[in-house]
Amino acid sequence: MINAIERAAAAARPNHVRLDDVDTAILRELVRDARIPNNALAEKVGIAPSTALARMRALRESGVIKGFHADIDLELLGLEISAMVSILIHSHARSRMTEIAEHLSGLDSVQRVFLMSGDRDLLVHVSCESPTRLRDFVSAHLNDPAIANTQTNLIFSELRHGD
Repeated sequence: MINAIERAAAAARPNHVRLDDVDTAILRELVRDARIPNNALAEKVGIAPSTALARMRALRESGVIKGFHADIDLELLGLEISAMVSILIHSHARSRMTEIAEHLSGLDSVQRVFLMSGDRDLLVHVSCESPTRLRDFVSAHLNDPAIANTQTNLIFSELRHGD
């Protein structure tokens, strides 16, 4: 994620927010720790705390920073099985793709839903207590006649930049 931010900051594209080195450094630190106090962020980036606060506000207002999220250890909560379920929508039901994605995103076991290009239309990150619960989820929620096919892939571990 950090390298992608730096590449985007360096690229000159119309209709995109332009980032300077300070903005890029702020984003890099926020990716590492979104809860970093403003004074610590300012020190790491080498600017005054008031400047850091103003830059953060500008990044939020421009939409570059969409929000701050907690990174939850789902296994500690008993959700020991995570999977990515790819979904192919029947061609005659493509007009329902967003509706199906929105429905799935509201289900308790669903962490995230992605609308995709390629040979699958949706990718759904699901977390459950057990393999049985995952099977039950697929059986109960992915039996829509608009769905042509699903493929479930278990997630063994997740690696993130900087880990």
